Amino acid sequence: MKTILIPTEDHDTMPAVLQTARLLARTFDSYMEGFAIRPAVGTYVTVEPVSSLAISGAFDEDTAREAQATFEKFMTENGVPRAGEGPATFSWAWPRSEAIDDAALGSYGRVFDLIMLGRPGRDVENPRMPPLESALFESGRPVMIVPKTAPTALGRNILIAWNGSTEQAHTNAFAMPFLKAADKVTVLASEGHIGDGPTAEQAALHLRRNGVKATALTVKTGDRTTGEVILDHAASLGCDLLVKSAYTQSRLRQMIFGGATRHILAHATLPVLMAH
Repeated sequence: MKTILIPTEDHDTMPAVLQTARLLARTFDSYMEGFAIRPAVGTYVTVEPVSSLAISGAFDEDTAREAQATFEKFMTENGVPRAGEGPATFSWAWPRSEAIDDAALGSYGRVFDLIMLGRPGRDVENPRMPPLESALFESGRPVMIVPKTAPTALGRNILIAWNGSTEQAHTNAFAMPFLKAADKVTVLASEGHIGDGPTAEQAALHLRRNGVKATALTVKTGDRTTGEVILDHAASLGCDLLVKSAYTQSRLRQMIFGGATRHILAHATLPVLMAH
C-alpha cells in the first residue's frame, strides 16, 4: 500500500478520510495524492441546461481550489512532508490543478494501490455514491471506505466477511499487506451462505500458510441478515477493519432486495476494505 489516492471534496466525512489515510500512510510509509473530484457534467446539465457550460467551468474551478486548500491544510498541520521524486515515502502531493469527474476516478485510480473514500449517505452533507461506484467497478483496485469518525488504530484486529466467492478471494489478495501485519484475523462465514466455494476454515488455512494469524468462525444468522451478522461480530470482536467484497450479487438485485454490501455501506462504523 505504497500509493494512496484521496479524492477530495466538501462532505462531512472528509476529515476522517484524511486522518485515516495519514494513519495508513504512516504504517506503510506511503505516498498520498489528493485531487478534486466533482459530479459528472450530466448530473447538473439536466438541472440547468441553458447555462450548463458556465456552471461546469465555475464548478470545476471552485471545487479544485477549495478541495486543494482542505487537503494541503490538513497535511501541513499534521507535519506530513511534500513528496520528492524518488520511491514512495510518507509524503503527499497535489499534482492536478483541475477537478476531475466521478467517471474519470475509476480510470485514474488504476495506477494507485488504494483509493480512500468516505462512506456514502443520503443527506446532502454526506459523501456521494458515484465516486465509490466508479472506484469499485472501474479501477480494478481496492477501496477503503471510511466512516464519519476516524479510527485510532487500523488493521490490528481484522474481520474478513468470507462467502467463498471469487470477489472475496480478490479482496483478500488485495488486503494481504494488512492481513500479514495484523495481530488477529477472523474469517467469518454465515452458515448457509457459502455456496460451492471454499469454507471459512479453508480460507483461514490459506492465510495461515501465508503467515497470517487467521482463525475461522462459522455462525448461524438466525433472524438477522448477513450484513447484520457481519457488523455485529465486527463490533463484538473489537475489530478495527472489515475486509468485504463488493456486490457479489448483481447491483440491481442489491437495490431491490438489499444485501450484505448494501447493509454494510449504510451502517458500518469501522473502515471497510472493499474490492470487486
